[in-house]
Amino acid sequence: MIARPEFPPAPRVERALDRRLHARFAAAMLRLLGWRVVLAQPVPSRCVIVIYPHTSNWDFVVGLLAKWMLGLELNFIGKHTLFAGPLGPLFARWGGIPVDRRASTGVIAQLASRFADGAVCRLVIAPEGTRSRTACWKSGFYHLTRAVDVPLGLAFIDYARREIGVGAYVALTGDVAADMARIAAFYADKRGRRPGNAGPVRLADATGP
Repeated sequence: MIARPEFPPAPRVERALDRRLHARFAAAMLRLLGWRVVLAQPVPSRCVIVIYPHTSNWDFVVGLLAKWMLGLELNFIGKHTLFAGPLGPLFARWGGIPVDRRASTGVIAQLASRFADGAVCRLVIAPEGTRSRTACWKSGFYHLTRAVDVPLGLAFIDYARREIGVGAYVALTGDVAADMARIAAFYADKRGRRPGNAGPVRLADATGP
């Protein structure tokens, strides 16, 4: 493991933090599959969390098991049309939030309003926006985090070490290049299930990594 003093190893979660049956089931499944879960402390009551790399459909399965094991209230966004189908109630129960990209207010404004009214406390975003390789990250997470003035959690799913969790929290400064350089340093040794699909950690309007 590459030493990074700014990001010390996050504590490992040894057992389910939720006493309910599904949490214990999730912990057992993760152990059976050889996965370890980590969670940096203290956990902010309100934050935006990015998860990278996102290269496989299996990421959602492992991520959902980790969520259940940790017992954290987490939300994620999805196209509003997904919630109109038969799986809509299930997505909503798991913390899904429908967003309408055609709305005049825009996605950032929609999500910011949910933070303002308390409907969202911890929002997980896959900044690549796809499981395929991209040239850069979408900048929505950055603008939202700055707009609602909350910490940014750095979550990861590392298939090389079979480890998943939130490894650190950072405060964005508004210096996009410097902020993204710090984020890229954190993710430098994280490997997705399909490493070739993981694009560079950078924004389209930022220089650096």
